[in-house]
Amino acid sequence: MADKPTDRKAADKKPADVNKSEEIRKIATGMKAKGEKPRPVTIIAALKAKGVEVSSPQVSMVLKKMGFRPRKRRKSGDLVAVAAAANKSGKSKAKISVEDLVAAKKAVGRLGGLDRALAAIEALRQFET
Repeated sequence: MADKPTDRKAADKKPADVNKSEEIRKIATGMKAKGEKPRPVTIIAALKAKGVEVSSPQVSMVLKKMGFRPRKRRKSGDLVAVAAAANKSGKSKAKISVEDLVAAKKAVGRLGGLDRALAAIEALRQFET
C-alpha cells in the first residue's frame, strides 16, 4: 500500500526533460525562417499543441534575449496631429469627425506607416496645384 501514493505522483508528473526555453527558441527560429514575426501568443499556442505550458512573460524574455524586440507602440496623438496639420493647410475649414479619423488610421495602416502616409499626402498636394 505504500507504493500507491508514489505511483500516483509519478503518473501525474510530466517528463522533466523538456527545456521550455529551448522549445521557444526552436519555434521562434522556425517562424523567422518562414518570414513570420515570432509573437508570444502564437508561440504559446504552438507549444500548447505540443503539450508544453509556458507563460507570456517567459516567452517574451526568451524572445528579447534572442534579439527580437517588442513592437513599438504608436502614440495616440500622432494621428490627431496629422489630421490637424491637414486641416490647417487644407483649403476647407471643415471639422474632422471621428469617422474621418478612423478612415485616416486605416489608410495609414495600408500605406505602411505614418511617414509614408504623410509622403503620400504631400504628393497629392503637388498634384492639386
